Parts: sequence; C-alpha cells; structure tokens
Amino acid sequence: MWLDRLAGQASGSGSSTPQSVSRSYSPLPRRTSSNLSPYVTSQRQGQSPRGSSLSLISSESSASLLTSSRRPNGSSLKQSSAPVAHPTNSIETLEKLLGKAPSSTTAGDTEILDPDFDLDFDFGGLSLKELAASQMDVDAPPPNRKSQKPCDYESDQAKFEDLHRSITACDDILNSVETNLTSFRNDLASVAADIESLQDRSTALNKRLDNRKEVEKALNPLVEELSVSPEVITKITTGIIDETWPKMLTELDRRATAHKKKFKETQQSKATSDLGPLLEKLVQKAVERIRDVIVAQIKALRSPNINAQIIQQQNFLKFKELYTFLYKHHSKLAEEIALAYMNTMRWYYHTQFTRYEKALGKIKLHILDKNDTLNPEETTRMASVLSAGRITGPPHDAFNIGRRVDIIKAGDQPALSSFLAEEDKATHYLEVPFRSFNLALIDNAAVEYTFLATYFSPSLSFSHISKNFNYIFEPTFELGKTLSKTLIGDTYDALGVLLCIRLNQHFAFELQRRRVPAVDSYINATNMLLWPRLQVIIDRHCECVRQLTNSTPAKASKSTAEQAKISAAPHQVTQRFGQLLHGFLSLSVEAGDDEPVAASLQRLRTDVEAFLTRFGNSFGADKRKTARFMYNNYSLILTIISDTTGKLADEHQRHFEELKTAYQDGD
Repeated sequence: MWLDRLAGQASGSGSSTPQSVSRSYSPLPRRTSSNLSPYVTSQRQGQSPRGSSLSLISSESSASLLTSSRRPNGSSLKQSSAPVAHPTNSIETLEKLLGKAPSSTTAGDTEILDPDFDLDFDFGGLSLKELAASQMDVDAPPPNRKSQKPCDYESDQAKFEDLHRSITACDDILNSVETNLTSFRNDLASVAADIESLQDRSTALNKRLDNRKEVEKALNPLVEELSVSPEVITKITTGIIDETWPKMLTELDRRATAHKKKFKETQQSKATSDLGPLLEKLVQKAVERIRDVIVAQIKALRSPNINAQIIQQQNFLKFKELYTFLYKHHSKLAEEIALAYMNTMRWYYHTQFTRYEKALGKIKLHILDKNDTLNPEETTRMASVLSAGRITGPPHDAFNIGRRVDIIKAGDQPALSSFLAEEDKATHYLEVPFRSFNLALIDNAAVEYTFLATYFSPSLSFSHISKNFNYIFEPTFELGKTLSKTLIGDTYDALGVLLCIRLNQHFAFELQRRRVPAVDSYINATNMLLWPRLQVIIDRHCECVRQLTNSTPAKASKSTAEQAKISAAPHQVTQRFGQLLHGFLSLSVEAGDDEPVAASLQRLRTDVEAFLTRFGNSFGADKRKTARFMYNNYSLILTIISDTTGKLADEHQRHFEELKTAYQDGD
C-alpha cells in the first residue's frame, strides 16, 4: 500500500491511464481501522476498474446496481483521493527501511521519524523483495484481457437491454409479492381479530351453558313429575306391545304414583292439576289394552292341540308386568281375568289327563289275585282254573322282584306317551301305568305352580296362589286318585304296591326339590291309598300261612316208613317267603323305622317260622332230620337275602344267621 503511494508521488502527475491509477490488489489483509490514514493509497475519483460496465446505462436500477457493486463487502474504509501532505524521497525511505542511514537530507523534505516504522506488518512469510516482485506481477495487466472498443459496447447493448427487462420484470414480481404479503398481513390481522371475538363469544356461551345446566339440574326432577314424554303416550296408546311396552308401563306407573302423592298435598300447582286427567286417561287406555291382550292369550289356550307351556313362557311370562299393572290399577278386572285363566287351565289339564288315563288303561297288566299267596295249595287251585280257561294271561312270578326294581332307578326316563301306551302289546305290572300317570301329573303340576308363583306374584300372596293351584288341579288330582284305586283295588301284588309307594316317595322328594308344596296333599292322599292296601295283602299272606300251619298236624301221625319218605329239603313256602322278603328288603334300603314295612315283615316272618316249626315236628322222633330240615330252610332264606343292604336287611340277615347256627349245632 505504501509502495503505491510512493509510486504516485514519483510520477508527480494525476493524468495517468486507468491501468496505472487503478488500485492494486495487495495480498495484505484489509484493515477496518482508520489508523493507517497517513499511508492510505490515494485513488482517483471516478470509475473503478472493478466496477460494473452497467454505468453506461442511465436507468435508476442500473445506477443502484453500480452503486452497490462499488461498495466493498464487509469494509467501512473510505477511500481518499487527497494528495499526501508531506511527500518524501523514496530512495531515502527505502534506505531507511533497509537499515542504512541517509547521507543527507534535502532541504524542504520532511524527515521520517522512527515511530512511523514501528508498525507490525504481516507479509505472509515473504521477504520485501519477494513481496515487491509479486506486487509488480499483480499490477501487470492480464495477458488475455483486451481493451474494449465502442463497437463492442454496441454489440452487447441487446444483452444489457434484455437484462434490464428481466430486472424490471423481477421488480414487478417483487412489487406483486409485496402487495400480496401486505394483503395477507392485513387479512391475518382481521382473522386474529375474528378469533379473539370468537373466543370471547365461546367464553360467554360456556358460562351460559354452565348456568343452564345448574338450572336444569335443579328443575329436572320437578319437570319430570309434571310432564309425560310424547314417546310414552304414543307407545301406550297406539304402539305395538313388544319388549319395550312393559318399560313404558313402568314409567307410567311411576308417574301416576308420584302424582297421587303430589295430589294429596294441600298446595297444588296448576301443572299438577293439568297432569292428572292426562295420567288417568293413559292408565285407563293401558288397562284396556292389557285386558284385550290377556284375554286373547287365554282364548289361545282353548285351541285344540295347543301346548299350554309354550304360550305361558312366550306370551304370559314375557309380559308379566302387564298383570301387575292391571292388578294395581284395576284389581277387580285383574281378579276376573285370573278366574278366567284358572277355569281355562282347569278344563285343559282335566281334558288332557283324562285322555292320557284312557290311553294307559289299554296297557295289559298281570293279574295277581288272592290266590297268589305263600300257600302253595292256593297256587294249585289257580293253576286248575287257568287250565279250565276261565282266566287267561301270561305267566308271571308274584314273589320275585327281578328287574322290576329298575323302574325306581330310571329317574330320567320320561313318562310313557299316549301313542306308545295305545300301541304297546306287552304285559306289564301295575307300577308301570302308576308311574307314567303320576310322573306326568307331577311334572305338569310343578310347571303350573311355578308359572302361577311367577306370573301372579307379587300381586297375589302365596297362599292365594296355592288356592288357585288347587282349584285348577282338583279334578285332575281326583282322576289320579281314581286311577290308583283302580290299579290296587283288587290286586294282591305286594311288591307292586310297595313299588308304587316308593315311586310316590320319590315324587314327594322331587316336589320338595322344585319347591312346589301345593302338591303335598295329593301325595299324602295317594299314600293313604297305598299303605292300607299293602297291609291288606300282607294280612292275606299271613292268613294263608296260618291256615297252612293249622292244617299241618302238630304231631307225627304217619308211620315210620312214611316219615322216612318225607324230604328234609326246604319247603315251597320257604322259597316264596325268601323271594318276597328279598323284594321287600331291596325296596327298603333307605326305609325309616317309622314305616309299617318292618312290622308287617315281622308278623309274616313269625307266621312262617311257626309253620316251619310245626312242619318239622312231622318227622317224629328223628330230631336229627328235623334239625336238618330247619337248617336247610333258614339257610335258603339267608342265601336269598344275602345280597340285600340297609338297616332292615341287616336285621333279618342277623336273625336268620342265628337260627341257622342254632340248628346247625343241633344237627
């Protein structure tokens, strides 16, 4: 920088070529400080060689661009074109720099002081000569640069004009963008104002909503008491009676009950007075529609071949709230409808079971009369009658329980249907029709009682429901009693009657499990028929054994030879008694001590033992044969009843074991 200044002073003239006066490109870094003002390179004002050639165009944009191009980037150094105030001799300055003292100082020259050379310059690691050589290379014009002529400027005029138009178009676009941005800013300000307004309105609405909720919460109970929704009115008056109809009835009943309580107050509002007639009309309309629906269902029960249980489950119990509402608001009409239902079901069950009883009456049964006793002579007489053709029937064993006990174990087996009963060609014992009829009766009675207790409660008490149930089943129960009397009236089938007693006890247990106490009267009445008949049959067997005992001589009246021919094998009475005892014990596994079975068997066993003792005396003085005969009979009885269980069976087994041991020792 200071070399340029010295070079300018040596030339002594400001009219140099543009190349000579142009600012040299120095490798030294530019300094923004103004402390170098004594050494700032002087530069002629005017066009800079680094300036743009757009200065030829006289437009405002070109001038603005030219002005901006002259401004150095990041520098605030102002260029000065003022001449140096105190020029010095360059040779002396160089000598001063090189460390040589000048020989003399010319007059009028300004002396360069030492402090002027105390500056710290960074030459990038170059010596002063290398720096000067490089500076000379920089000041030299580029070899490829050519001086432009006026004709060259004219040839580039179209380019510059096109550039000028592009710049003008860019200015227009920028002006449009500026306009749009200004408009957007204004719109944004308007939107912000609208948002603020909406926020204020939202706050006000939220406050009003909270106030309204508080008022509605306070007034809602009162409004509900004093109003009926149009949905409830439409559904009750003209709506279809479906699953939602009972809910509407419940709502109407609640409002009617609340209105009655409100009506009893001393002070009544006009709204309460106006609501009363409306609720009354709705209640009357609901009662009318309920009456029509229930009557229609009762009529359906009288249709032929109808299943009453399906109608009860799908039409009555599904809408049980209807009768509750009817009984609450019109009890007299509800009682009349209940009576109509009871009369219908009374006729229904009596008709159905009468038909079923006739079908069971076609089943063939084994006939066991008074000749089927322990006395073999009675059996012989019966065989003679059968041979004469007076009585016909398949053969049977009146004393062997066999597989008849399975009827008690078949708890899940359904009752015999009417069709199968009419088509059955086999012969059965009396417990088969007894079980089928009573099982069907118990099942239907349990279902009906459950329906009555479910449908008519809590409108009716359970005692009233039991009375209604007895009214419905009274003729059917009488039909069952008549059937039982018919089955056991003339029979002497002790095992069959005892089987009916055990079946009846199972029915009682089942009714207790189902919680149907209303049928206990029928169960007890049936027991009153069965137990006396069983005692009659046992008495008949005891009488026959006593007759046989009386007909046997107390002492041996035959000769010794005839006595020797008498066999010591078990008597036929013993065989029958053992089988009968086995059947009784098999059916009394869970029997209690209060049953008359134990006393009956005790009487029969005593009579049989008395007969065997008397028959054993027929052997006369042969005590050994008598003991063998007694031992064989008691051993046979013990063998027959050995597989029985229960308290009563253990007692009889122990008794006959003692008798067997006693006669075994005597043998």
